Amino acid sequence: MTVWSHIVRSLEGGEPCALVTVATARGSTPRESGARMVVWADGRFSGTIGGGTLEFEALRWARQALAGGRRGREVRTVSLGPDLGQCCGGRIDVAIEALEPAQLPMARTLAEREAERVPFATRAHVRSGAAVEREIVGQPEDPGFLLEEDGTLLETFGTYRRPLYLFGAGHVGKALILALAPLPFDITWLDSREEVFPKAVPGNVRKLLLNRDDRSVAGCLALAPDSAFVLAMTHSHALDEDIMAAGLAQQRFAYCGVIGSATKRARFEKRLKARGLASAVVSAMVCPVGLPAIRSKHPAAIAAGVAADLLERDEAALQKTVRPKELVRFRAGAQ
Repeated sequence: MTVWSHIVRSLEGGEPCALVTVATARGSTPRESGARMVVWADGRFSGTIGGGTLEFEALRWARQALAGGRRGREVRTVSLGPDLGQCCGGRIDVAIEALEPAQLPMARTLAEREAERVPFATRAHVRSGAAVEREIVGQPEDPGFLLEEDGTLLETFGTYRRPLYLFGAGHVGKALILALAPLPFDITWLDSREEVFPKAVPGNVRKLLLNRDDRSVAGCLALAPDSAFVLAMTHSHALDEDIMAAGLAQQRFAYCGVIGSATKRARFEKRLKARGLASAVVSAMVCPVGLPAIRSKHPAAIAAGVAADLLERDEAALQKTVRPKELVRFRAGAQ
């Protein structure tokens, strides 16, 4: 979640708030280290550290800190079973940090960096009873949350988002955009028909027209990072084929998928091989896309299956490319 934008709005109105963070998580726990939520004195909150009794108690602790006018942060250690009666069995350190209007300049700086939608690291020196003043120190370092013995606090904010190049703004494309809105994807949405795009799109989406200003399929994909997923669901099978040919030929994308049936896959395989693509390269194409257990043809149902499949593939790809602690770091604060 984006915590600092909420904090800025609160402090600009002269209203203190509290930042609640899962500092460490050991064993079976509702959320990972770095999960956060923002809490206000009247009980409002944004984000989650896992729900249930743990979150209920954390909300109470945060409200107590705000009501008591406390400054700085405190850490509470909780054994979920003995202390809260939860069956998870894990152990969590929860940091409660009260923020006051005087910290608005810091909050604005961090909110601006957070808006870039790229994980970033901060450093602060924590002193008992004193406000925590963070400074940005560049790219995140492993681990994502670390309080050293001398009081130096290193944290990671922001959420890593998988780049997704989604071709097609038809019924399923529109439904998929909505399904992916709260998920960790940074979407470039492409179509050759300007009129089919909705005027408003989620914050993780940018619209791009094809076949105008030299924005060809190959040209667009040439700008995509190696970690991108490429998904074709356009109004034209010929265009879908061009997208798969361009994406597969580069042999650098983590996923190349096209909506369709087993019959469409067989035809595409034959045509792509006729274009000169090797059998091993063509076999990497995903078609049909989504979860096979979902048989409904309703656009929203198709989109739900595709979103779930993409999320699973994204997490699997991250496990292959980053260490487990880094995965926690990248996902820290994800909604």
